[in-house]
Amino acid sequence: MRRAVALLLLSCAVLPARAGLFDDDVARKQIETLRTDHENRLQKLEASARGQIELANQIEALKQDIAKLRGQIEVLTNDLDQAQKRQRDFYVDLDTRLRKFETAAVAPDAAASAPAAPAADPANETHDYEAALNLVKAGKNKEAAAGFIAFTKAYPKSSFLPSANFWAASALYQQREVADAAKYYAKTAEGWPDDARAPDALLGLSNCQTELGDKKAARASLEKIVSRYPSSPAAQTAKQRLSKK
Repeated sequence: MRRAVALLLLSCAVLPARAGLFDDDVARKQIETLRTDHENRLQKLEASARGQIELANQIEALKQDIAKLRGQIEVLTNDLDQAQKRQRDFYVDLDTRLRKFETAAVAPDAAASAPAAPAADPANETHDYEAALNLVKAGKNKEAAAGFIAFTKAYPKSSFLPSANFWAASALYQQREVADAAKYYAKTAEGWPDDARAPDALLGLSNCQTELGDKKAARASLEKIVSRYPSSPAAQTAKQRLSKK
């Protein structure tokens, strides 16, 4: 009996100790789980932060690239404007010289033959032509195109017609009215093939045909320049373009 009581007392003393050990193991596992979960979350946050920093760096790099491209575009745009101005000034100067030559050449013929019908007033004709040309010089392409087109209708027998048609085409092209520009370039090139502007008219026509998607016609126009006007500056440009096509 005494022995049974002793065993009972011993078992009662051991059970709380085992329960305490069990509780400690559970607590350790819970702490370890919490620590692991915390570390995983921390790693994810760090990875997210690094990703955001990299994204911010990429955005900043893109902003710098865009700023550089804008600067380059501004430079190229300015260069193009200057090139167009130089080309316009060249043609205006050429036009002035040609008009002087044409006026001197036409005057004796006009004096030798009596006109069959009343001729246009030369003063008005010159005034209207120069008024349209001044619009070209001022860069007012819309008004210049309208002025030269009106001139071709008002003075259908004028010695200025090659120039008027050429300038109408150039002004229309600057206005991005490509189809109409092509019509006047073609009229200049085919109507006055011996005129000094004919090679450049064909070159302008080729530009229009390219933009209109007619590559075959554009190439044919370039080939005409090379075959008809081999010594002209336009022919050199045409050869370069043909070598790339």
